[in-house]
Amino acid sequence: VKCSVEITPPLFALIGPSLAKIKFLSSDWLSLCTSPHNAALANAPKHIDHFSKFSPSPLSMKQFIDFGSINACEKTSFVFLRQELPVRLSNIMKEINLLPDRLLTTPSVQMVQRWYSQSLMEILDFLDTNPDDHKVLSEFVDALVSIRNRHNDVVPTMAQGVIEYKETFPQDAVTNQNIQYFLDRFYMSRISIRMLINQHTLVFDGTTNPVHPNTIGSIDPQCQVEDVIQGEFYAKMLCEQYYLCSPDLIVQEMNNKNHHHPISIVYVPSHLYHMLFELFKNAMRATIETHESSNNLPPIRVMVSLGGEDMSIKVSDRGGGVAFRRIENLFSYMYSTAPAPQIGDHSRAPLAGFGYGLPISRLYAKYFQGDLQLYSMEGYGTDAVIYLKALSTDSIERLPVYNKTALKNYKMAQEADDWCVPSKEPLDLRKFKVA
Repeated sequence: VKCSVEITPPLFALIGPSLAKIKFLSSDWLSLCTSPHNAALANAPKHIDHFSKFSPSPLSMKQFIDFGSINACEKTSFVFLRQELPVRLSNIMKEINLLPDRLLTTPSVQMVQRWYSQSLMEILDFLDTNPDDHKVLSEFVDALVSIRNRHNDVVPTMAQGVIEYKETFPQDAVTNQNIQYFLDRFYMSRISIRMLINQHTLVFDGTTNPVHPNTIGSIDPQCQVEDVIQGEFYAKMLCEQYYLCSPDLIVQEMNNKNHHHPISIVYVPSHLYHMLFELFKNAMRATIETHESSNNLPPIRVMVSLGGEDMSIKVSDRGGGVAFRRIENLFSYMYSTAPAPQIGDHSRAPLAGFGYGLPISRLYAKYFQGDLQLYSMEGYGTDAVIYLKALSTDSIERLPVYNKTALKNYKMAQEADDWCVPSKEPLDLRKFKVA
């Protein structure tokens, strides 16, 4: 059971009555601001215990854009974030502690834990500060930028921890399932925290994006989907760099709301770029490797459809497809056998080498209640479909929460399958001769 919380009245403008429930007990926290940094870090576990008792407050895309364009108030955002960010950080930090000891003790995972503890304590420093003080607001923006930069390498660092674990210890199905469950939730939490930080720092840094002047923070209220697709030149450039050629891209739109207008939605372009880059990169590589002896490469076809509830993007290739039993492995963090890239090497393709492109792309789709699915025909090709919500009111953050149900998922034991497991070798019926 989660505690309810109360937020001060001005926050109604940002979140609305449904989220206006936050009031923290802050008797311990004056000492936080005055105590030395190391002593504060030593106190992190008790604050994690406290904040993890509260549920995160998911926001809709409409709330994000309404606040950023109509009710933008830096003080209101500050009051919300200094309480919401510790809740989101603490909920996922409780789950880190439930990981297998063998994974928890890897240097990489311990480094990630230190980053999260330090960031939590830096935000808690603002709990007792005056929201009307412009210096405090400016220092808060600086702190958020520092936290965001500190966490830039969280994904590859955690991935490195998994590699260290896999190289040292034998694998078992239950542990792998627990790690998969955790990493989906951990990376989703990270996406949500960065979303909050980006919105605050971009809306209140006093500048306008010269390339996209109409964006509200990281959100484009009129995100032209075909422009994002056609602008995904990076995958094509990488493909031509490695293979000296690339398949053509054919885009078709079906706007069921307005047949004469290009499809646009309220969305975060960088999230869409991330998903499409991964799908195009995979489709191009498969197409070239399957048709390397052919003079003509079959094109990659993209269908974009906007309906009443969903906006869907289908990327279709003729790259030979994937066996049905391997589809789910493509979304597994434990399955990748690719060599690990050097951490901090930002000149390489995003997440290159870890095999995390597809699982994290699916998390981006799921973050605002969408999904990413693969439908493959081995020997022919693959359809990858991104499902997003057509309405900004339906695009609500999907956030992990630490509770008894989550705890139960980490305590699962291996049980006997209630379906027969087929033999890997064909059954030799000659052994069963009639007497």
